[in-house]
Amino acid sequence: MFRPMKIATLRVSALAAAMLLAAVLPGRAADTVTANDTALFLAGMAPSAESPLTPLTKDPAWQRHARFLDNSFAQLEQRQLSKIRTWSETNLAAPRPTMFYMFSGPDFLYANAFYPKATTYVLSALEPPGSVPDLTKLPRGSLGPALNNVEHSMAAILNFSFFITKLMKVDLREGQLNGTLPILYVFLARSGKTIRDVSPVALDNKGTAFFANENVGPNATRGVRIVFAGSDGEAKTLYYFSTDLSNSGVKSSGFLKFCEGLAPGNSLLKSASYLLYAGNFTTVRDFILANSATIIQDDSGIPLNNYSPKQWRFFPFGRYAGPIAEFPGRYQQSYAELFQRAQPMDFGIGYRWRSYESNLLLSVKLPPDATGSVDATPPAEPAAPAPARPKRPRPPPPPADSGRTLFFSR
Repeated sequence: MFRPMKIATLRVSALAAAMLLAAVLPGRAADTVTANDTALFLAGMAPSAESPLTPLTKDPAWQRHARFLDNSFAQLEQRQLSKIRTWSETNLAAPRPTMFYMFSGPDFLYANAFYPKATTYVLSALEPPGSVPDLTKLPRGSLGPALNNVEHSMAAILNFSFFITKLMKVDLREGQLNGTLPILYVFLARSGKTIRDVSPVALDNKGTAFFANENVGPNATRGVRIVFAGSDGEAKTLYYFSTDLSNSGVKSSGFLKFCEGLAPGNSLLKSASYLLYAGNFTTVRDFILANSATIIQDDSGIPLNNYSPKQWRFFPFGRYAGPIAEFPGRYQQSYAELFQRAQPMDFGIGYRWRSYESNLLLSVKLPPDATGSVDATPPAEPAAPAPARPKRPRPPPPPADSGRTLFFSR
């Protein structure tokens, strides 16, 4: 007679257990530190309220970090990024879905500013992608130094619009946060993006992408894939690959084959150390010329004599003042002549980061029959003639708090 009561009791116990499990599971999910919350935290922005990182925002080190980045990005937005977006909106009528940014380092900021309508971004440089640990598990007292290192890694680009390679090689290998991934996180968050997924990616020598840490051979090109969305919710993809872009490097990798599958695209070349002037970077130079619908560059990109005037239409902006002293022998007389009809530009870019010294060349590939229209705005009235070849200029001063000497080479 007691058996039915026992079964009923078991059912009640099972129901209670199920209810308890349902109550516990959301708490366990909240214990997970997401990539997006990590990006917000590193960017000095508040993570979601339920994030395990939220208590760390009470740390004075993080609060100082947040104030520093709020100030730095506010100045950068006013000085450059907003003006670049306006320039892009005016001069690029129908950009391609893909943009290529060779020699970029983790510079998503300017990739997004110049090509905000791209849906696939491919960045590439020598620096490794690295990793971002669970910041809640950092040793006691190490959060402040880790955040300081992130700030130091970004100091040059926040001040001048470019990374200083020799310093970046040191900065991106120090401390708990290493590689390009922490900086990519910061730039995505500060650009108003929401990170949805982050995964390692490797390319075999045929350019096939693998996303599950497979063994893809001895010459694998490794990187990271980040799926993100802007305010409109549209999913976009950012690839960053650590790869040698010299002739011997791209010959032994599948990187350019992977890029070819996404072509044609638009290309950005900025503060590229004049590497594409050299004979050992001809393969990637020829790839950019063959697979780009538009190329935006400063004078450190592709030399003007490598463009075929029958295939390209040129729109110069700003002022060509010649290379800085660290790059002797890179002056282009043809560039100077082209920039005699340049349109004005109200922002600085590249090694000549002051607005009145900066140059930008928009090159638009003509259709095969040269009878179609191009996706660019025709030049306005010619600017005043450019001055004669300048004397050897001085490099820009380092950031006030860096305490280091600047080097410009990749």
